[in-house]
Amino acid sequence: MTAKNTRSADRTATESTYHLAPPLNRFIDTFKQSFLAFSVDLGGLFAGSVLVAFSGVITLVPWGLIIYPTILSMRGVIGGLFCGRLSTALHLGTIKPSFTHNTSEFYSLFYAALTLTFQSSFMIGTVASVFAISFWKASLADVASILTVMIATMNLSFLIASPITLAVSAFSFRHGLDPDIIAYPVMSTTTDILDTLCLVWTIKLLLSPEYFGSYILGLLDIGFLFLVLFLLIKHRKKGSFTRTIREFFFTLVVVTIIVNVTGTVLGKISEVIGNSRPEIYMVYPAVIDTIGDVGSVVGSIATTRLALGMLTASFKSIKKHTPEIAGGWLSSALWFILFSLISFYTTHGAIVFQEWLRLVSVLLTLNILAAPIIAVISYSVAVLTYRKGLDPDNFVIPIESSLSDSVTTISLFFALSLFGGLGKA
Repeated sequence: MTAKNTRSADRTATESTYHLAPPLNRFIDTFKQSFLAFSVDLGGLFAGSVLVAFSGVITLVPWGLIIYPTILSMRGVIGGLFCGRLSTALHLGTIKPSFTHNTSEFYSLFYAALTLTFQSSFMIGTVASVFAISFWKASLADVASILTVMIATMNLSFLIASPITLAVSAFSFRHGLDPDIIAYPVMSTTTDILDTLCLVWTIKLLLSPEYFGSYILGLLDIGFLFLVLFLLIKHRKKGSFTRTIREFFFTLVVVTIIVNVTGTVLGKISEVIGNSRPEIYMVYPAVIDTIGDVGSVVGSIATTRLALGMLTASFKSIKKHTPEIAGGWLSSALWFILFSLISFYTTHGAIVFQEWLRLVSVLLTLNILAAPIIAVISYSVAVLTYRKGLDPDNFVIPIESSLSDSVTTISLFFALSLFGGLGKA
């Protein structure tokens, strides 16, 4: 079969999945695939375990815990752009599900994502430094350390995660699964683990004796800077590369502010629960992943339908998305219950029913507040950007993933306040 015929067959399969299936079938299909995809968010519990286990390292610097969610959020934004563009392009046939001999569009996307990772790490590091000076009484030495750690952590994580992203997207596409549903949930969790490990490593390196680690981090950052400058010069005339950079810049500015608010709210949560509730820290990466994944399922399916001409760019057409929204939401709620069981047992060594029930109540309250908000935001961004003649994949997952982290963190703060911070362990 020729490449053209293959793309035609892929498009026909896509149309049957998105367009011809009855609502109940789409609900069941979305529920099953999203439940499978969200299972990877169990890895978020591992990221949370690393956070709990190395909290002593992270809190050795006064800004460590505050920048943690900003790194998770911004890496989720870049990863969301990468996943969203990959999944849509696989459906359209403009990117091949292959590691080697891929299309120019794939390489332009990869180079653009790497460039945006450096830009975003520098920008959020700068804004985080302003927050640190204004609210956390940080010194100028802290500002330099924040920038150094941000750039090294995010760029190392991206270089490790990007080939995994392509592998997950290609694997799901080749085996009849929908990368719009599978890819981002899998990668959001994977990047959370990588981000946490990279952050711990860079902070330990920063604090190593006689500034040896600081020199290594400085060399890494300079290396990333020269690599990005090279890419900007070499690919400045390529339309796909420059369009991605240009369209994402506004998103980057907005998200930079949002993610620093998220870090401030997490600081408030730590004041509420202190160190007496490690299960909250353990479950935190998993729940922000899962809420973001609900938005990615809704938004990524919408961008693919818009690209294929199967969806009218109208807010009223969100009714046609009800099966996908309901399927993703229900699977996320079930995973929240499982997260609560695992995190409580892991951190306490036993299940105390009354205490566990309060934790479940907090997480389900969070879910009821956050999931529908993110689903509506994700769909709305897809429609608005498409109507403006922009590429929705440059906006949908990046915006919804950063907003989902903030909405989830604020909802968690509200739920904890509602239930008295879970009381004393």
